Amino acid sequence: MSELLLVLVFASLASLTTSASDDYTGFVYAGCSQLKYTPGSPYQLNVESLLSSLASGATFSSYANYTSASVVASSPVYGLFQCRGDLSSSDCNSCVRFTLSQLSAFCPFTAGAAVQLNGCFLRYGNDSFVGKPDTGVLRKNCGPVAGGGGYNSDVLGMRDAALAGLASGFTGGSYRVGAAGSVQAMAQCVGDQSAKQCNDCVAAAVAQLKAACAFAVSGDAYLGKCYAKYWSNGVYHSDTNNHGNQVGKTLAIIIGLIAGVALIIIFVAFLRKAGNSGKD
Repeated sequence: MSELLLVLVFASLASLTTSASDDYTGFVYAGCSQLKYTPGSPYQLNVESLLSSLASGATFSSYANYTSASVVASSPVYGLFQCRGDLSSSDCNSCVRFTLSQLSAFCPFTAGAAVQLNGCFLRYGNDSFVGKPDTGVLRKNCGPVAGGGGYNSDVLGMRDAALAGLASGFTGGSYRVGAAGSVQAMAQCVGDQSAKQCNDCVAAAVAQLKAACAFAVSGDAYLGKCYAKYWSNGVYHSDTNNHGNQVGKTLAIIIGLIAGVALIIIFVAFLRKAGNSGKD
């Protein structure tokens, strides 16, 4: 997933607060490979075939993975989608199709991409990532510190108890929920992970939360093949907001940074030219 980090860093810069009732199409993060394919190339046809399969699969399943090599067998494209465990079939289908409709805005002509929304996750690429574990941290966010400067011991204990239930695998399956007192927690693994891989991934996500969000009222940690989050008193604070607004802010940041880098390059070139002229 290292090739996706460039956009993931940019996407995490805009921080906003929302409630636990966020729409399932709320934006969480997106990542794009730096390698691009040529429009109209055989690889693009493989990508389009794969994405069509993902769209079809979402009409009857909450998870599926596919491999597309229908045009060029030597350049296969791998992909999968996953919906949050509590979504209805119709909402899952809508979430996946909405994600597919946004891919060209996030990652135009890229060889690989990953998009995480509140309710679903989609990834494709030219590397065979399906079935492999991945505990690399893609996004980590902590909510505000509790009033008074920190948790009291009771609330901290509730948080740790809720998270411990997720990591232990006691609740079973890839979609897990937990609660202790006023603290709720949730985790989910991508459907291609074994029970052990899922347990290991969720345990790693929980460890990230406990280390980074010691006194925060909420937090989330998204790893390569799972995520975990917790919140208090029915309110979840996250980096998610209205999808359209978030996309605009993310793209604006990317464009701004690219423009800044371009200006630096031009300025350095000018200085070098001026230095060479002085020597003459």
